[in-house]
Amino acid sequence: MTSFAPLPDRMRPTKFEEFFGQEEIVGKGKMLRNLIESDQISSIIFWGPPGVGKTTLAQIIAKQTKAHFVSISAVMGGKDELRKAVEDAEFHRRLENKRTVLFIDEIHRWNKAQQDALLPYVEKGLIILIGATTENPSFEINGALLSRSRVFILKYLEKNDLVKIINQAIQDKERGLGNLNIKIDKKEIEMLAELASGDARAALNSLDLAVKAKKIGKNKELKITVEDIKEALQKTHLVFDKKGEEFYNLISALHKSMRGSDANASIYWLARMLEGGADPLYIARRVLRFASEDIGMANSEAMIQANAAYDACHKIGYPECSVHLAQAVVYCAKSKKSNLLYTAYTEAKQDALATSHLGVPIHLRNVPTKFMKEIGYGKDYKYNPDFAEPVEQDYLPEQLKGKKYFGK
Repeated sequence: MTSFAPLPDRMRPTKFEEFFGQEEIVGKGKMLRNLIESDQISSIIFWGPPGVGKTTLAQIIAKQTKAHFVSISAVMGGKDELRKAVEDAEFHRRLENKRTVLFIDEIHRWNKAQQDALLPYVEKGLIILIGATTENPSFEINGALLSRSRVFILKYLEKNDLVKIINQAIQDKERGLGNLNIKIDKKEIEMLAELASGDARAALNSLDLAVKAKKIGKNKELKITVEDIKEALQKTHLVFDKKGEEFYNLISALHKSMRGSDANASIYWLARMLEGGADPLYIARRVLRFASEDIGMANSEAMIQANAAYDACHKIGYPECSVHLAQAVVYCAKSKKSNLLYTAYTEAKQDALATSHLGVPIHLRNVPTKFMKEIGYGKDYKYNPDFAEPVEQDYLPEQLKGKKYFGK
């Protein structure tokens, strides 16, 4: 690997002995490890946050099973790239009797037609699909493709795992920083591991930046301090503590600034989150919730704006979607506020839980059969469009008659 490649790419493990974390799925004796070592691997979906080893595991699987490896980014590639990958797979099967592992990064970004195009090759066994996604596969992966794949959930890396990864990069003379005279104490390494928030890529990028920015001292020594680590992290990754408190402080600040109609503060906190590496779709979901919870019927257009921003985040991703989120956030901040929908649903929910034994009034019941009509289902129901004047008709159970949740 070229020395110009980023440190996380240079240090990417090529075998299990170099891979730290995800013991629940790749530890000795675990299902995925057994499938790989017995060469019984089939199509897989890796679901987990960034920087936890999805791409690395795909490459280790290909190497361990002696398969040809092809990688496609769903952000950049489509059917043309898939067609070329299939041609490569056919070539390697025909001439070398070798299987092909096709790794699709961010597979959730492929639409239904693109995902459907994979099915014939997965079913025939021409390719072993390994898809990586940060989004819930149940919502983002086609059912047909999902049913033919095993889903493995990857978690944020533990602090101890990150310490091992950082130390490995500092000591490795061939791929890492081992040829530099780096002086860094255990305290700084542990702080970097903690503040990287479970993301190995963020930890190594921050380490690399801290080293590159440091002036060489006596004896060509590079002394990395706490301040160096903090500054590097702020440039590469949002600084969270191990419980993620700062992350939730930021989303709370965004939420409360919109609620307080401060558009300037709202767009600032949005930028803090996005530039720090927060998932745009997470922010978009929170803004979409805010549009109904804190604005609601005071301005029903807010939900349309927020939903359009979510759709843009889903379609084009970051950084392009930042302006769409900014539009939704400013719109919500400037909108008139009302929590009537939220309080109405909360009260209705409490009544629904307490009165779930009550039957639907007979005149409101569905009448799919002649027998049900004969026993009174739907009797005396008045079809509102048939009446020019208001219709006097009850829609709640008798025990809740007259109850008002909205517009009291």
